[in-house]
Amino acid sequence: MDVTTAKPREIVKALRKDKEAVFSQLVAAYHTGMTAVARAILGANECEEAVQDAWIAAYKGIDGFEGRSSVRTWLTRIVINQCRARLRKAGREFNVNAPEGDFRAYAGRFDADGAWSKPPLEWGHHSPEDLLQEQNLLDCLDKHLEILPRNQRLALEMRDLQGLGLDAISNILELTASNVRVLLHRARTQMFNMVDHYQETGEC
Repeated sequence: MDVTTAKPREIVKALRKDKEAVFSQLVAAYHTGMTAVARAILGANECEEAVQDAWIAAYKGIDGFEGRSSVRTWLTRIVINQCRARLRKAGREFNVNAPEGDFRAYAGRFDADGAWSKPPLEWGHHSPEDLLQEQNLLDCLDKHLEILPRNQRLALEMRDLQGLGLDAISNILELTASNVRVLLHRARTQMFNMVDHYQETGEC
């Protein structure tokens, strides 16, 4: 069974038959995405420990998973809760503020669900130079992701890496779908502008 495409109810049944094997598949499928979410909240230094805590919590609570939401949504909520607990323990706050203003200036690049209306062009793999350029671009993307406001980065990670829907993200962040769209549009526009600058100048 492919846990990334199976329906939640199917995963529940599979867990009852072979908890260890199915849970191992969940770790393999979702660890990277959970790490990205934790990194968006805590930063690179603390994210791995938070994810490990999240997996422990998920394993302990897996019998209570009823399949009412997707496994990805359930795991994302767990890792965010673990990050919140770490921030509270350290006397720090986790607050995703509702963004101000509107996003009409960005509307042409994204549809109503926050997806690209016209995706960026794919970069080819026709030569070693192309591959080097792409790696440089990926390094630049990582750098700019790190400096995005935390709320924008978190929304972007959950939507584009985790593949969560707007409703799920809204519930997790306790924001309206409109506010999540604004966060996504602002984050994606920043990244798009960075790519445009890189293609024009070759500089990050």
